[in-house]
Amino acid sequence: MRYIDYGTGGGADCLRIKETDKPVLRAGEVLIEVAYAGVNRPDILQRSGSYPPPPNASPYLGLEVSGTVVAVEGPVTNVKVGDQVCALTPGGGYAEFVAVPAGHCLPIPAGLSLLEAAAVPENYFTVWTNVFERGRLQKGETILIHGGSSGIGLTAIQLAKQFGATVYTTVGNDEKAAACKKYGADLVINYKTQDFQEVIAEETDGKGVNLILDMVGALYLQKNIASLALEGRLVQIAFLHGSVTEIDATPIMLKRLTFTGSTLRARPDGEKQQIAETLQEQVFPLLQAGKAKPVIYKSFDFDDVIAAHELMESSTHIGKIMLKVKS
Repeated sequence: MRYIDYGTGGGADCLRIKETDKPVLRAGEVLIEVAYAGVNRPDILQRSGSYPPPPNASPYLGLEVSGTVVAVEGPVTNVKVGDQVCALTPGGGYAEFVAVPAGHCLPIPAGLSLLEAAAVPENYFTVWTNVFERGRLQKGETILIHGGSSGIGLTAIQLAKQFGATVYTTVGNDEKAAACKKYGADLVINYKTQDFQEVIAEETDGKGVNLILDMVGALYLQKNIASLALEGRLVQIAFLHGSVTEIDATPIMLKRLTFTGSTLRARPDGEKQQIAETLQEQVFPLLQAGKAKPVIYKSFDFDDVIAAHELMESSTHIGKIMLKVKS
């Protein structure tokens, strides 16, 4: 099979198409012939050497795919050979075939194409577990979502609105602001021209928001803490601008705040399966009804993977970047 290799790592230009044997399945896994793969920020980090794959995972890039099941290694009951699925992968999605734990596979939501379905797993798994499980977002609460125009951000905006929250978000330009409003944001803050802490204080009469979903990190940490309401929750899912800073932690104690976070890839297979089952029950009806949807910015041919990574690193995109694997 063909796959994308990044050698010893480096810039996007280190990516090369190579050939290797198809994966050998372990018990409980399925082999998927990949139609599309999602391009995600962790792929960039892995390629550059700062996000190594967990033990026993594929060493290749790619955390989500859509395609057709072509082999099964029992015991497997939820999918069979011939099924079209989307799946969260432990790695290896940038390839013509990928081995995936069967419990991480989901059916293609009715009304979605294979392209759209491949954009579901990484974002929807991440948003559900961080916003609704760790963040405990409830109907009637307020949430601030940083990076609103990213794949994660647009997913979080849509789901938070569907579950009855008031949604604030931050972006860097008018085009991204318009996209966030289109998909349900109640208020969009341009962080280049506005201080989000001041805007949130004004919009909430000084009370702050109940939940913040952040991927920026150190640069925003003190402002995030200041922008949370009593019993507020700050959920960290990335550190795009550093993880080390000095803060005044007193408000965490005085406002009884919760500061938490998670990564998805290293979680046990059983936990990922539980998330998959919850998504199928709670979120798939919204996807099938058109009340939430993956937002695709651009799909690249497999041969153009370098351009796909360069676009991701530019941060000029709105929504998901995809690779078309099967020609």
